[in-house]
Amino acid sequence: MFDKKTVSIEWGGKTLTLETGQIARQADGAVLATYGETVVLCAVTAAKSVREGQDFFPLTVHYQEKFSSAGRIPGGFFKREGRATEKETLTSRLIDRPVRPLFPEGFYNEINVICQVLSYDGETEPDILAMVAASAALTISGLPFMGPIGAARVGYVDGEYVLNPSVSTIFDEGALDLVVAATNDAVMMVESEAKELSEETMLGAVMFAHEESRKVIGAIIDLAEQAAKDPWEVDLSDDTAAIKEKLRGVVGDDIAAAYKLTDKSERQDALNAARAKAKETYADEDGQTQMTANKAVKKLESEIVRGAILKDGQRIDGRKTDEVRPIEAMVGLLPRTHGSALFTRGETQAICTTTLGTKDAEQMIDGLEGLSYSPFMLHYNFPPYSVGEVGRFGFTSRRETGHGKLAWRALHPVLPDHEEFPYTIRILSDITESNGSSSMATVCGGCLSMMDAGVPIERPVSGIAMGLILEGTDYTVLSDILGDEDHLGDMDFKVAGSEAGITSLQMDIKVAGITQEIMTKALDQAKAGRAHILGEMTKALGNSRGEVSQHAPRIETIQIDKSKIRDIIGTGGKVIREIVAETGAKVDIDDEGIIKISSSDGSQIEAAKKWIEGIVEEAEVGKIYNGKVVNIVDFGAFVNFMGGKDGLVHVSEMKNERVEKPGDVVSEGQEVKVKVLEIDQRGKVRLSMRVVDQETGEELEDTRPPRENKPRGDRGPRRGGGGGRDGGGGRGPRGGGNRNGGDNKGGKEGGNPDHMPAFLKDDD
Repeated sequence: MFDKKTVSIEWGGKTLTLETGQIARQADGAVLATYGETVVLCAVTAAKSVREGQDFFPLTVHYQEKFSSAGRIPGGFFKREGRATEKETLTSRLIDRPVRPLFPEGFYNEINVICQVLSYDGETEPDILAMVAASAALTISGLPFMGPIGAARVGYVDGEYVLNPSVSTIFDEGALDLVVAATNDAVMMVESEAKELSEETMLGAVMFAHEESRKVIGAIIDLAEQAAKDPWEVDLSDDTAAIKEKLRGVVGDDIAAAYKLTDKSERQDALNAARAKAKETYADEDGQTQMTANKAVKKLESEIVRGAILKDGQRIDGRKTDEVRPIEAMVGLLPRTHGSALFTRGETQAICTTTLGTKDAEQMIDGLEGLSYSPFMLHYNFPPYSVGEVGRFGFTSRRETGHGKLAWRALHPVLPDHEEFPYTIRILSDITESNGSSSMATVCGGCLSMMDAGVPIERPVSGIAMGLILEGTDYTVLSDILGDEDHLGDMDFKVAGSEAGITSLQMDIKVAGITQEIMTKALDQAKAGRAHILGEMTKALGNSRGEVSQHAPRIETIQIDKSKIRDIIGTGGKVIREIVAETGAKVDIDDEGIIKISSSDGSQIEAAKKWIEGIVEEAEVGKIYNGKVVNIVDFGAFVNFMGGKDGLVHVSEMKNERVEKPGDVVSEGQEVKVKVLEIDQRGKVRLSMRVVDQETGEELEDTRPPRENKPRGDRGPRRGGGGGRDGGGGRGPRGGGNRNGGDNKGGKEGGNPDHMPAFLKDDD
């Protein structure tokens, strides 16, 4: 029934298996990829015809994690997979970015790539496997895909590169999380987070990943040789050449003049005028010819800009290839935020704010690994007015999610240890102007806003976007690229880091890949650019402020013995709720006994801290405490002191004179001062009020004559065996002795001298 084809290789200490022919047979290409016990199914389908008027490539990638793959039921009301999570969105982009450039120009058939995680072993990250499965499915589908690509994740542990490290190894033990996608000849895509590693180390990791990716590419080719479908017949002839040459004479000079204008608005107006002029040239032609003319204008613009840069080193805004646009940075922009910064680089601008919160503000993440909480968030917004356009506002796009995560990766490695700075941190970046690399502006502005908020980061971080113009063997690397240079160029290469090294590296290629030589050149040029930007940032704020903003909550951390946790929480949470209600401070406690007390009012923190310390502190004999009467009984009053402890003030310890009724001296809820007299083996506490000045809390001299410590046998219990009035045994027939000593065996006054207490016996 099934024509199943399988290929397996040993890769990174595990078996990678690619299968096709059994599942999803109606798709153009479907591959089931298994690595360890993680399984991903990828199915590819393509429209057989191009939609009328289509002039772009409609490729859509969907990555979905099934909760059943990890033996879990989704949370929420509906208990089913819903809107894509941040991780699913980022992984979809991770697959899309290296695949898209490998389709030929002019191929406009709609394509769906759907990757679903069917099994997850908790150790093998499924994103790499999804990239491999997508590449394999596209390769066997018959579509004009100029792949395959391979993919690999690289860690860095103890100075060694590690292929496809486990989830726990990536940052618990290592200093790098790097993902690379590549063809057999060149790298196509890089995504990474690093703990301030050098350019040499990062480049070595990329090359290591590329070499390992080639092994996967070999396996995909083996599968394609067994199962690939017949290639599609598509007409990809360039029908714009003749029209482009005609338009060169009509608007070529206008386009060249437009790209010499340094102001973006003026440049766009001039380009729009040239495009309108070109459109008039073919106004009487049919719709297909007009669409071809529009494509020809775009190609003409690309040729003019790229040629000027390669031949003359002339950039759109007149800068040198390694020159960074003017930078203006300022902090403290907004009066009520915890930290704020305005970062402007040329025509790119970001308002960044930092908000500090408590533990209950952490982001809850419900994923295959289970529930987890993140104390650091970075959210990026790109409103349409930032580029002078009208568009949809309010919905977070995939692009916004991706740019925000890139900036998150750049800043995350320099954050202080959460135990030392126990705040939840949220950075919000609102792009107000954009003309090139707003994500790197977010890195710079976000870093400044954190320092303005008093977050003690290890070192400031800056970021820069690099570009590439590549024609054959000739190339030029551009620093701090404009939007048009990004659009018309061949590479988007973003590097962020501190003085100590790189914290994040992202690369996207629009051509068949770049060489190690080009990457080395780009990294070196980016290092100089980052240092320049850091210098400009330092003019606004060089180091983190010494303390958090006055508007931010204060957090104080104390450690208690784990055995005392139940005392702090109380039955059903009664005690901790009472602490919060009466002091006004927030109190969080974890399973290790770490308590975080937070409030914007220092007195509230101090009150809650004293309350908690009173609960966990052991009472000390002879020490004076403040207390509250909680219950009055016939023989005295119970006083709550040290937060959660109660002790008894006997009626005889209320005053130096005789007290008939405890209620005549104290009332419930009354504040009193007590001294600890005794703590018995069961923890019962005996207190005294009479030896403490109730006004000042000072200890008073005990003027009451001390009680005579008579021997137990002098006055034993009525029915006990301790002794009679004069020793011996207890009083009465049930005791061990009679009234005058001895025991009941000897009669009323007799008694056995062997039963007499030792202190009543004659020495001789």
